Amino acid sequence: MPSFLQIEHISKSYGPKILFEDISFNVNEGDKIALIAPNGTGKTTLMRILSGKDHSDSGGKILFLKDIRIAFLEQDYPFDPKKSIMDQILSGSSAWTGHLDSAQMEEYRRRIVKHLTNFSLPDPEVPMGQLSGGEVKRVAITALLAAEPDFLILDEPTNHLDIDAIEYLESLLGSSRRTLLMVTHDRYFLDRVCNTVMELDHGAIYTYKGDYENYLEKRQERIENYDAETDKVRNLLRRELEWMHATPCARTGKAKYRKENFYRLRERAEAVYRTGTVDMSEIAGSARLGNKVIDCKHLSFSYGDKPIVRDFTYSFQKGEKVGIVGPNGVGKSSFINVLAGTIPDGGTLSGTIERGESLKVGLYRQEGMHFSEGQTVLETVPDIRLLGRFLFSHDMLNTRISKLSGGEKRRLYLLTILMQQPNLLILDEPTNDLDIVTMNVLEEYLSEYAGTLLMVSHDRHFLDRLADHLLVFTGDGGIKDYVGPFSEYRELEKNRRKESRPKSPKPVQAVPKPPKPQRLSFKEKREMEQLEADIQALTAEKAELTSQMNGGTLDYQALQKASARFGEIGPLLDAMETRWLELSEKEA
Repeated sequence: MPSFLQIEHISKSYGPKILFEDISFNVNEGDKIALIAPNGTGKTTLMRILSGKDHSDSGGKILFLKDIRIAFLEQDYPFDPKKSIMDQILSGSSAWTGHLDSAQMEEYRRRIVKHLTNFSLPDPEVPMGQLSGGEVKRVAITALLAAEPDFLILDEPTNHLDIDAIEYLESLLGSSRRTLLMVTHDRYFLDRVCNTVMELDHGAIYTYKGDYENYLEKRQERIENYDAETDKVRNLLRRELEWMHATPCARTGKAKYRKENFYRLRERAEAVYRTGTVDMSEIAGSARLGNKVIDCKHLSFSYGDKPIVRDFTYSFQKGEKVGIVGPNGVGKSSFINVLAGTIPDGGTLSGTIERGESLKVGLYRQEGMHFSEGQTVLETVPDIRLLGRFLFSHDMLNTRISKLSGGEKRRLYLLTILMQQPNLLILDEPTNDLDIVTMNVLEEYLSEYAGTLLMVSHDRHFLDRLADHLLVFTGDGGIKDYVGPFSEYRELEKNRRKESRPKSPKPVQAVPKPPKPQRLSFKEKREMEQLEADIQALTAEKAELTSQMNGGTLDYQALQKASARFGEIGPLLDAMETRWLELSEKEA
């Protein structure tokens, strides 16, 4: 297979901090590669170098296969808030759509509408400035998918997406033959989309074919082999050390290369493999919690006419771990702010919330902590031991907050919450921007956490591992309680959706022709004949609508109208066919 991308001998550092040094790798046609590494080690920088927005310090080569179309998804999507969704996407693709004829351009527009619809986005004419952060992310992904490039380069594609959007993107990328290189922390998404894991570790690149579990096994083997080699070098170093400690006259005339070799051996012997793991043992406790945590009685909360929570009654218990799930925009963040004691501006609250006297709340907000960008890491958290356990090395203590990566800021923010040892921990999308290493250790810590845990998350692995039960936001102010793992709930929900879809129309010829009336009244006979005609007409209309929606010839408004009518016909047909069967049985 041809090589879509060749990277040869590129390096990047910021001052004394080396992100990667003299790395080389290939991406071949058909590869679907997940790039993983701890935060702050250069994943996003590498992506920016590939997109041409940054450069290698050492020169090197970055060679893309000629004449392939490449699409980049960066974490931040630049847009004009005054432009409509459609105009924003079209303006961003003008460099290549200028070569399309009218038929090709129309087909491109249809692809945009299809992806917008499947991502549950509003009308394409809505201004970008009216969209939420999650909706902007879906617009960015729509623009990328509709372009149908040969090679996709994606930086954290699932960040800020709800589960429906993640699964839609997962199904498209998983079934596509397109070549893919992406940074991701979503372990389920990684396994279902990618066939290769590439790790950026201690400034070097390591590639593992297979899924995430295979990567973990092979990585451990690599570390053990490295440490075994270190032990051999140490034994050799001891022999060399004996020679270096010999009498001066014994050293006289010894080969210069042997002395140089000694210093090389010593440097290698000191290179014990250290994995970047967060140690939370210092903050593993929580403040003592009484029997009462939070009792909600007939709680309702709304913004104007929009209900967020409607008549919610629930008593949160000591030690329970609750996952809070639902689509973007239904009010999950507003709900946990209310529980924590903050009423969002413009909201109306009724009902009662009773909190335990010993309650100590730690609230990790989705938008993160508002750090003073000029402060250093040590000024923000003046505890060197804790900072070290959270992977902030000595040479980072005087680093200003403005110089940290997004993931490093998240890790520091998480530390400021956990070190308070709350007995009620409320986490709003805690996995966004965290690397897989930190997430694994966070999950381990939370699984042993003795306090009460509430977590809003779209990370399916995170929810499966931690949540005892779920509070599911239905979008109309209702909240359903589901006891069991998230994946089990999700499977039940998918089956429910399938069952609620309109049934396939029955073939017209399958409707039996009624025999001569025997016990039917004249009125019933006329009714039966009318039912036959109506069933035939509706079946034909439904088939025509199906053809139109699948044909890609409808604009957005027509597609919405056709979809609504399609949904109306199913129940009508069911009712008519049921009545026809009643009459036919009476006639038999």
